[in-house]
Amino acid sequence: MHCRFEHSELTVRFLAVDLVRCDWLSERLPVPYAIARDEWPAVAVEVQAGAQGIEATTGAMRVRVTPDGRVRFADADGRILRAELPPDHQRGGWVHRVSLAEEERIYGLGERAAPLNLRQARDAGGGATAFQMWNFDMAGRYGPGADPLYISIPLYISLQPQGSYLVFYENSFPAAFTFKQEAVAAFEGGALRYYVGIGPVEKLLERYTELTGRPPLPPKWALGYHQSRWGYETEAAVRNVARAFEANDIPVSAIHLDIDVMDDFKAFTIDPRRFPLLGEFTRELARRGVRLVSILNPAIKADPDLPIFRDGMERKAFVSTPDAQPVIAPVWPGWCAFPDFSDPEVRHWWSEQYRHLLSLGIAGFWHDMNEPAAFVAWGDRSLPRPTRHSMEGRGGDHREAHNLYGLLQARAGYESLRTFRPEARPFIVSRAGWAGLQRYAWTWTGDTESSWGALAMTVAQVLELGLCGIPYSGPDTGGFRGNPSSELYIRWMQLSAFLPFFRTHASNDSRSRAPWTFGEPSLGIARAFIKLRYRLLPYLYTLCWEASRRGVPLVRPLFWADPGNARLWDIDDAFLLGDALAVYPVVREGERAREVVLPAGRWYHLWDDQVLEGPGSIRLDAPIERIPLLVKAGSVLPMEEDGHLALHLYAPESGAFEGTIYEDAGDGYGANRIERLRFSRCGAGFVLERSWEGDFAFPYRGVRIFVHGVRVGRARVDGQPVPFSGAYLQVSDFRTLELD
Repeated sequence: MHCRFEHSELTVRFLAVDLVRCDWLSERLPVPYAIARDEWPAVAVEVQAGAQGIEATTGAMRVRVTPDGRVRFADADGRILRAELPPDHQRGGWVHRVSLAEEERIYGLGERAAPLNLRQARDAGGGATAFQMWNFDMAGRYGPGADPLYISIPLYISLQPQGSYLVFYENSFPAAFTFKQEAVAAFEGGALRYYVGIGPVEKLLERYTELTGRPPLPPKWALGYHQSRWGYETEAAVRNVARAFEANDIPVSAIHLDIDVMDDFKAFTIDPRRFPLLGEFTRELARRGVRLVSILNPAIKADPDLPIFRDGMERKAFVSTPDAQPVIAPVWPGWCAFPDFSDPEVRHWWSEQYRHLLSLGIAGFWHDMNEPAAFVAWGDRSLPRPTRHSMEGRGGDHREAHNLYGLLQARAGYESLRTFRPEARPFIVSRAGWAGLQRYAWTWTGDTESSWGALAMTVAQVLELGLCGIPYSGPDTGGFRGNPSSELYIRWMQLSAFLPFFRTHASNDSRSRAPWTFGEPSLGIARAFIKLRYRLLPYLYTLCWEASRRGVPLVRPLFWADPGNARLWDIDDAFLLGDALAVYPVVREGERAREVVLPAGRWYHLWDDQVLEGPGSIRLDAPIERIPLLVKAGSVLPMEEDGHLALHLYAPESGAFEGTIYEDAGDGYGANRIERLRFSRCGAGFVLERSWEGDFAFPYRGVRIFVHGVRVGRARVDGQPVPFSGAYLQVSDFRTLELD
């Protein structure tokens, strides 16, 4: 649908029955770095024109454009979900306004130190926050209200009584978003190209990641516990940490090396004195089941004696001033040049640099300082805005390229790991990024202060990132800078155990964050939650597989389970982990009980099988050794216990519930196994039906069945009676389990 106005034009293209792309006339379209799918099947659209404007309709969506340039998006029944005012195009930028209903909630914009519902955010003067689109280095510490942060994504989701919609602006220029009576998006430059989808939030995320790409399945080890610290300065220090985990009976999957590992902070180097035999050391740790992940900064020391700098200069690989001189700015190694990742040849050159560290056994990379960050005395901690970038050969300045920088470095790194270690799945954690980052990397919430406020904001941050298509994130457990009390550390550990990226990290001027730091009872509590995390790996890994297929996040807001319940719309101190688990962390000092707001349905308390009925709320005990964890009735929660697949059955009120368990070797691209479960009430009893497909052999010693919510008198496995006494039923295999 194409509409002409006196001073502008608008093209509306249906990519699907519930997703459109809108283009207001622009001189230059964006380079489609965020877009993974640009070819879509034709959609049957009915177009009608009249005095009130032109309307295009599919079976799911209506788009009306009025003669004065207003645009209305409605569902098939005509309920208006989004009402746009005509955009303003001035001084090379755009201002786009959308009317908001009083009860309308707004979520998204990437990483924010704000409430989940962004309309609740307030600035220092009590007014609505103006959220900045400019990836920013927080310089070692930040707390609630800081803005901007490291990942800015011009996407938001609206939730209102009549439905929900998602809008993504494909514009990487600096911008400000405010949400008062109107949602205002003000871009300093670029095109006004945006995508609007309508439908349930779950479907919106599926559509958005169909557009911008689905996250690949990670290696299973990445879901384990990661230990990190700026200050593991030597091979001996790291070895001692690994041994201490064994001595304290705590599992660990990865140890991260901060800038201590590098030779004078230079990218892609290893200090030969402090890590003299890194290849042998990585193999030693691998025998213990521990991987090494190394930090990597993009800035290259501007030293003519350094081969990578000389090579980069010869290739013209660095971003430049308008008069074609390399931009030089101070970072950790001193004066540095910055690769231009918007040049495909530079990305290929950068990818080659990972080969040596991969050959030494480094299992993954941690991209830091890639906003890009520079050390400056005042002002913006990045490169000058006139800095020139290739932008795939068409040219552009740093205003356009800045927010893309971390995304494109992650792309180069991902392609390197796929090339030089094709048998393994890449693992990259990137501090900065933009739309589409989920195709290449995980992220973390950066350099938070160690405070109760920073702990509390973590839930909303991870939820916002998930609602922007980035499903793998988590905090520096305990906070990056500062010294948490044992209580704060334990509450942070209890939260992090249920987030996708479970890592402890700290600055070099903070006390250790290792689980044994605070002694007992903190050590025992930390050990118990880390071990619970590993028991949950079958469930978590299946959620990862779902994310790779559908783009839905692992961590979801409570309203995901009950979107019609407005009481859930603003809750940002609790969340769902998949569909089965509801997690209610303690985020306030001294709290030993907390209110639990329940989505609709029946829920069981994980710790004691207490039955809770939703919707509603209840106050539950939260002693220091635990937090409220609820399991949805009808769920089959898969866990791993003593080498067995443990299926925890939570009795449904009625009906049938279906679930899936995904299994493979945990890495690589070989065979897999998909188990499908159907759990239903049958008269006074229950039936669990199990089937599977795929060539991967069943990886467990057997199956243990735990039943919650009912007492089992009789059990039949594949039609044969079996005794069920004690805590669980153990079988080698089965297809049908009947319980009375």
